[in-house]
Amino acid sequence: MYTVEFRSADQLTQQDSLLLADAESSISEHAGFAGLEFQQSDWNYRQIVCPTFPNHLFLQYTRNNGTGDMSVFSASIPRNGEGRLRIIPILKRGYSLFSPAPINALTIAAFNHIRAEEGKTANSDWLGNALCYAALAGSQPQIRPLDAEPAVHKPIPALTAAMDVEMQAHGMQVLRFDDAAARPHAMEWSMTFTRQGKLIKATHRPASMMTANPASQRSAVSRTWPVHQSGQN
Repeated sequence: MYTVEFRSADQLTQQDSLLLADAESSISEHAGFAGLEFQQSDWNYRQIVCPTFPNHLFLQYTRNNGTGDMSVFSASIPRNGEGRLRIIPILKRGYSLFSPAPINALTIAAFNHIRAEEGKTANSDWLGNALCYAALAGSQPQIRPLDAEPAVHKPIPALTAAMDVEMQAHGMQVLRFDDAAARPHAMEWSMTFTRQGKLIKATHRPASMMTANPASQRSAVSRTWPVHQSGQN
């Protein structure tokens, strides 16, 4: 099952805990530049585990001051020392700092820089890259398996298999999927990648879930799409 795993703060490995400790002052500085009031102490964080980006530690920070007053941002820390710490603002006290994070040019640019830092490991598949982008932009994506049905104490899967990949002119790849667990309503994602895997456009809008079905074994959801290896950009 394709998914981006979220782990609580106490689930970080010792190595990642040390990496985070070394980066905390930089995170505070970058968050401060974005006006996120990180100097206040009521922030919580969790790890975003993206299998196609093993050379980065991703974290999602949240501060919840009640209904409509949520602040959220993602942080990217390179594990191999090659690259730079990056902040992706999502919400400040319930509002987007710029345009909404999922479609923001700054979010897209940050993601492409992270992918370039990752190297060839980020070229493993289109779907993994797309789900990681969605997670860094504030979603919690997950592919719904064939036998997944909502039940008591079992949350509805975050991502339906209403997904397709479309080849466009000049080798552009358009990947679409529906986020069924988005609140307050389901959202449709559409991402356009170059043949080399660079993200150039993302859209995020309310989705119609009327035709969403679990993935079949023959669905494109069940496969990996290799990214063209001739270049990084």
